[in-house]
Amino acid sequence: MQPDGPEIRRRRELRGYGLRTFALAAEISHTHLSRIEREIKGAQPEVMARIARVLGCGIRDIERDRTEPNDERDEDRLALHDHEGTRRRAADDA
Repeated sequence: MQPDGPEIRRRRELRGYGLRTFALAAEISHTHLSRIEREIKGAQPEVMARIARVLGCGIRDIERDRTEPNDERDEDRLALHDHEGTRRRAADDA
């Protein structure tokens, strides 16, 4: 499950929570929350559920859209091979 870190941070700050206070309310460590918000680390479904509960939203509201890659590793996974075995990006098909 890939959280939308910037969206989580935006919603947290809109509700007036600091990092540590929010992490305490969501029952996770503030370092884990920080890594989630910076999209360094993913989150288990139960962690996403706790974050969503404190934010007062659904999990889908804070989940990253899987069709939009966020880094080179995702772009690598989306790379395609043509019939000659050479790599090309999915965007090249359009």
